[in-house]
Amino acid sequence: MRIAKTLPLLATLLLPLAASAHVGVDGGMHHGFATGFLHPLTGADHLAAMVAVGFWSALAARRAWPDLLWAPLAFAGMLLAGALMGLAGVQLPAVEPMIAASLLVLGLLVVTRVHLPAVAAMAVVGAFAVFHGVAHGYELASEEGAALTLAGMVCATVLLHAAGIALGWALRHANAWLPRIAGAAVLGLGATLLAQAI
Repeated sequence: MRIAKTLPLLATLLLPLAASAHVGVDGGMHHGFATGFLHPLTGADHLAAMVAVGFWSALAARRAWPDLLWAPLAFAGMLLAGALMGLAGVQLPAVEPMIAASLLVLGLLVVTRVHLPAVAAMAVVGAFAVFHGVAHGYELASEEGAALTLAGMVCATVLLHAAGIALGWALRHANAWLPRIAGAAVLGLGATLLAQAI
């Protein structure tokens, strides 16, 4: 019960970190494998989205294999595709609002534990992952070593998905309220970021 009371407070304390994951805020220092690996861990919006994808996959899975992997694999793959689009100069509208919207949707999916068919789950998270990836691609467009940075980001993304899966699987039957509180915190972060972006 003590953990349940501290989750919303923790989410509130992480809000200032959200700005570090936005387009252009790294001052051109966003390159290299280590920096790419650390970047998703230091931006609250990307961190929350990646963990939430794995968390929801575990909560909503009807069976461990392969239900646990569809959404995380789609997110990681489309994050990379989006980053390559950003590197190539492809312009997408409303990148920041879509990143915020992804948290709203992912938070809602965690709260409700809704099960989606594999194709629908992959489409939902994959579409949002493109915007997360494009934001990173824009940052890397003028940098050398973009491939190493992207490799670091993808590795961190996979590990964050795995952490979300492990946490979600542990809480599937243990406690009904902790996942809902965690989902509500992600939803709240998304609402805050969306209000700032529009």
